[in-house]
Amino acid sequence: MSLDLAWIRSQFPALAQTINDRPAIFFDGPGGTQVPGRVIDAIGDYLKSSNANEGGVFATSQRTEAIVWAAHEAMADFLGCDADEVAFGANMTTLTFALSRSLGRELQAGDEIVITRLDHNANIAPWKALEERGAVVRYVDIHVEDCTLNMEDLERQLSDRTRLVAVGYASNAVGTVNDIAKVVELARAVGALTFVDAVHYGPHGPIDVKKLDCDFLACSPYKFFGPHAGVLYGKRERMSQLRPYKLRPSPDELPFRWETGTQNHEAMAGVTAAIDYLAEIGYRFAPGSSNRRAAIVTAMEVIRQYEKELSRVLITGLLQIPNLKLYGISDSSRFDWRTPTVALRLAGYAPSEVTKQLSDRGIFAWHGNYYAIDLTERLGLESSGGMVRMGLVHYNTVEEIQQMLAALNEIARQR
Repeated sequence: MSLDLAWIRSQFPALAQTINDRPAIFFDGPGGTQVPGRVIDAIGDYLKSSNANEGGVFATSQRTEAIVWAAHEAMADFLGCDADEVAFGANMTTLTFALSRSLGRELQAGDEIVITRLDHNANIAPWKALEERGAVVRYVDIHVEDCTLNMEDLERQLSDRTRLVAVGYASNAVGTVNDIAKVVELARAVGALTFVDAVHYGPHGPIDVKKLDCDFLACSPYKFFGPHAGVLYGKRERMSQLRPYKLRPSPDELPFRWETGTQNHEAMAGVTAAIDYLAEIGYRFAPGSSNRRAAIVTAMEVIRQYEKELSRVLITGLLQIPNLKLYGISDSSRFDWRTPTVALRLAGYAPSEVTKQLSDRGIFAWHGNYYAIDLTERLGLESSGGMVRMGLVHYNTVEEIQQMLAALNEIARQR
C-alpha cells in the first residue's frame, strides 16, 4: 500500500512556502507538524460561529459543548479508549505536572519513581519534583552505541518500593521506539503504575492504550497535524481514585475534574479536524472500515510502513556522508524500533552552523538538545551544542531527503 502523496501534500497549505526561491522542506516535525487546511478552517469556524463558554442555554454555548465533547470522542478514537478517559489541557508538560502533583498526594517518603535518560524533560522534571515529598527518583540508563533503553538496567532499578515508571513511547531526539508492552509488564510485576509520554510517537504509528495496558499516556495534537493542545489519557479507575488539584465549582465527573479552567475550545475543534484527516487516509485504503477508530488504525499502519522507507533512504544516505556521526538505530532490520527522526553531528561544525546553512537552502531542521537534556549529557554533547535533528513525517518525500543529503554533502566538503 502506498500513500497518495500528491493528495496528502495538497492538504497542507504550509508546504507551498518557498525560502530563497526554493520550496521549503519541513524536517522539523518533532517540534510540531504542519496542519491540514481543514484544521485551520475548523479553528476559524469555531471562532466565527460558536465562540462562547460552556454551561449556557444559548446557541453558541451549546455548540461549544458539542464541539468540546466531539474532541474527546475524536481523541478516544485516536488512542483506543473511552471519551471520559481523555482530558485536555494546555500541553503535555502542564498535564504531566498536574498528574505528578496529584500522585504526590499518595506517596510516602522512600517511595520510588523510575525515569529514563532517553526522555524529554517533560517526562523527567514533573517526577523529580516529587523528591520534595520524599520520593526517591531512579534513572534507567541507555545503550550509548545505539541510544536504546537498557532494559536490564530497568529491571535493576525496579523494587517493591517502585510506585511509578515513566517512559517515552519514542525518543524525540534520536527516534528510538521503546518496548512499552515490556515496560508495563515489568512495572506490573512490582505493583507499579506506568506513565507513557507518546508525544513524539503520535504521528508515526497506531496507539492502543488498552492493548498497552498503561495507566496513563500523554500526547500533543500539534505533533500529529493538529493545533497546540495537550491530551492526557488515564484509566478510568485511576483518574477517579486520584485527587486532582482543581477549583471548587469544577465538576467532579470524568474527565472534567482534570481539566482546570476554561479550555482552548477553538483548538479542540481543530483537534477533531486533525483526527478526521487521519481517518480519511484510512478510509481511502479501507472504504469498508467499520468506524473512525478502525480507519485511524489503518492510516497509522500505512504511515508507519511509508516512514520506514523514508528512514531507509535517509539513514543510508547519511551514513555515506564523510565525517558525519549518526546517533541512534542505523540497522535497517531494526527500523520497527525507530521513527524517521535522526540526530547527527558533522565534524568541524557546531550543530547551529549546520542548521543555519540548511535553513539558507530552505531546509528546516533543529539543533540543540530539544529538551532531551539528560540524553545529550549522557552522550557528552550538551556542552558542545547538542546535535542536529531532522524529523520526517508522512507528508515528506524521498525527493526532499535527496535534496537534504546533497546539501549536507556540500556543507561537509567545505571543511
